[in-house]
Amino acid sequence: MPAAAQTTVGRRTASAALFERARRLFPGGVNSPVRAFNAVGGTPVFITRGKGAQVFDADGNAYLDFLGSWGPLILGHADPDVVAAIAAAAADGTTFGASTEREVLLGEAVRAAVPSMERMRFVSSGTEATMSALRVARGFTGRDKIIKVDGGYHGHADTLLVAAGSGAATLGLPGSAGVTAAAVGDTLLVPFNSETAMAATLQAHPGSVAAVIIEPIPGNMGLVPPAAGYLQALRRLCDEHGVVLILDEVISGFRVARGGAQGVLGIRPDLTCLGKIVGGGLPLGVYGGRADIMAKVAPDGPVYQAGTLSGNPVAMAAGLATLAKLDAAAYARLEKLGQRLERGVRDTIAESGAAAHLMRVGSAFTLFFNRGPVTDFASAKTADTARYARFFHAMLDRGIYLPPAQLEAGFVSLAHCEADIDAFVQACLPSLRTATSD
Repeated sequence: MPAAAQTTVGRRTASAALFERARRLFPGGVNSPVRAFNAVGGTPVFITRGKGAQVFDADGNAYLDFLGSWGPLILGHADPDVVAAIAAAAADGTTFGASTEREVLLGEAVRAAVPSMERMRFVSSGTEATMSALRVARGFTGRDKIIKVDGGYHGHADTLLVAAGSGAATLGLPGSAGVTAAAVGDTLLVPFNSETAMAATLQAHPGSVAAVIIEPIPGNMGLVPPAAGYLQALRRLCDEHGVVLILDEVISGFRVARGGAQGVLGIRPDLTCLGKIVGGGLPLGVYGGRADIMAKVAPDGPVYQAGTLSGNPVAMAAGLATLAKLDAAAYARLEKLGQRLERGVRDTIAESGAAAHLMRVGSAFTLFFNRGPVTDFASAKTADTARYARFFHAMLDRGIYLPPAQLEAGFVSLAHCEADIDAFVQACLPSLRTATSD
């Protein structure tokens, strides 16, 4: 069992100085937008290293990390077995642009855990995985339109950057400058957890929809579980209309269970997208599924997709070392830690009287600053982002590192121990009072 981590938080002047330098180099001073702290205000923390359940910033402050690099670090930071595997692979050569045995080994491990992925292709990111899966679905069906849920995030490919819409069959509008109306003109939006809306949209576009892409447990509108029977209804509707069902398990894959959400919820998709944990903290994505659909991918078929660094041997080694440690006992322990966090936070919310509630699935969670319930993007957006921002900074000042945005998920890792969870809960009460004081 890991020992309880100690946190020390003081000034963050070195982070502030680094941010000023970074602003002269990078848009917003960052290389991914949410890192800029725009959603919570203040100056972003610059991390120098991580070990186990902790991260350390440029000023030497120590934090208990409940962000986990946005999900990949299910083993915690710098797991010795993962580090050793990376070092050994790097010593053999960091890239070849050619096939290696490690690709075969990781592919076999993925297929054993996620049997729906009969054939697959490694890529370098979750975005590559989702955009490639959609291209394959269009190539397989010969259709153009796709359906995504309002608030679902599947990476930053043009066709998926669609503004939130309302109604059962809202045609997509660009949600980012630089994305043309034509790029998203075939993207249809429906609300999450609405079987009725999905059925109506498919009926309104007969023979035109190539794919439905969905996170089975969304993590980018905050953590929102699917309603009972919802995913099974989507499977039935896709079968009725000849539509490819794509589960984006970049977050939920190997997080909620070894077989992902599809294994827990009993749903077999046509295609699956993986990332984050499967790469052991290194850049890696996977898409795959039915053999007849994947037979359309070049060189076997006409759907082209390629990548010089796809199947990178160092990433393969990190993924293999990570998956080797994710057995039934590991998930039982994660569930126990998650339950402990949920009980403690809910008791603390009741004690504080705050308008907040915790949503949790396994080792992933979101603390929403509203009364709930949260069932879709519309209800998630009722959360008080200003109060979350105050809560975030109050927790940060107490040595707890959380996602710097309300509508994101936090994560528990196997490096956390019961005392770390208790420290999180203990920090919640004064932080909730700070957040909700008017």
